[in-house]
Amino acid sequence: MSGVRAIPVRYRILAVLFVMSFVNYLLRNNLSIAMPSIQEEFSFTNAELGWILGSFNLSYALLQIPGGIFGQVYGPRRALTFIAVSWGVLTLLTGFVPALMAASAAGTMVALTVVRLLLGATNAPLFPISAGAFANWFPAGSWAFPNAVQSVGLALGQAAIGPIVTLLIVKYGWRESFYILAPLGLFVGALWYWYGRDRPAQHPAITAEEVRLIEGNGRPRESETEERGAWRRMLVHRDVLLLAASYFCMNYVFYMFAQWLFTYLVDSRGFSLLESGWLYVLPFATGAVLAGLGGLTCDALCKRVGPTWGCRLPAMTGLVLVAILLIAGVYASNPYVAVGLLSLCFGFTQFTEGAFWSASTFVAGPHTAAATGVMNTGGNAAGFLAPVVGLMVDHLGWFTTLASGSVFALTGAALWLLIRIRPALTSLPATVPGRETGKTL
Repeated sequence: MSGVRAIPVRYRILAVLFVMSFVNYLLRNNLSIAMPSIQEEFSFTNAELGWILGSFNLSYALLQIPGGIFGQVYGPRRALTFIAVSWGVLTLLTGFVPALMAASAAGTMVALTVVRLLLGATNAPLFPISAGAFANWFPAGSWAFPNAVQSVGLALGQAAIGPIVTLLIVKYGWRESFYILAPLGLFVGALWYWYGRDRPAQHPAITAEEVRLIEGNGRPRESETEERGAWRRMLVHRDVLLLAASYFCMNYVFYMFAQWLFTYLVDSRGFSLLESGWLYVLPFATGAVLAGLGGLTCDALCKRVGPTWGCRLPAMTGLVLVAILLIAGVYASNPYVAVGLLSLCFGFTQFTEGAFWSASTFVAGPHTAAATGVMNTGGNAAGFLAPVVGLMVDHLGWFTTLASGSVFALTGAALWLLIRIRPALTSLPATVPGRETGKTL
């Protein structure tokens, strides 16, 4: 018991949000594992599967900004509880609605598309609200690590769907796999409502010393900085928009892995369903490790060389490695070597996550939820290309489709050279220590 008390409350809050992120990805992308079974049952083309997958992406991307505002209005505690419970309900409906409404393949496609639209809408607020919570709960300049830990949660959740959902489908059926997993959304919503709070001072277990640590480092109180309509400026902020454009490029690769990797392993590399389920774990387990490493690297560099290069270096390095490893993976003739290279490729997409989210928090300060909503809108607009990816697979093949991600990754890296971070709230240096005062990077 004393060990639990010794853990700072902010890290306990982070642990709950880690669990929420894990459950979120387990429930939001389990459909990608069920796709081969659904395709076999209803004879869908890859392009038609792309429309089903893309419906989630559409509502998810379009509601990032409203989702961030939703979190600002209602606070992280109530807002995250509501959306987590919604995930559980909609996961149940993913299995139930097609059986209830669909007498044909067309009916099934419509039913799945509608449910996925709703699921995308309820997923959209998660990361903007969480980023705002981290800005409240962690000292200034220490935001990359908690955001990266949440990326570890999503990567592990994505990894878990391979073996877990595959085993459930093989043993019980694809519809039943959704019924079994649905209660997790209700559980994590209840857990967050019980332990989460909007601000440190509201938590009954926090000490005065931890509150001072979190709110120190030159952080202005919200009442001193909040201006009516200030969040709207984040919607047209130059550097936030550049972050959104670069995030779009990274997420083009991310979405190919999250939504198409399992089908690629079965269709192109010839693995069985069960073997694909286990191999599917490797890219996302690698992503979990490199996400944490990327967050620690970004925070350390921000303290050493300032936030512009502190965020820029890990982001650019990761994206260049993504481009190289993706080409190497699709060229590899040995399927197991290909999986290894592609696993490293995905891992370096996650290495960049902490830099993206920390940069937005540096820029936006108390309006982090709105700014990250803008960035995540741009990033997840890449999901709109899911039908295009399906068409590319049908007409150009897997090689050309996957190799296209390298072009996006290099473009994303180049965009970081244009991003300049002028911290909105932090006492960290904007210059390299020892250089002339005022000479920004």
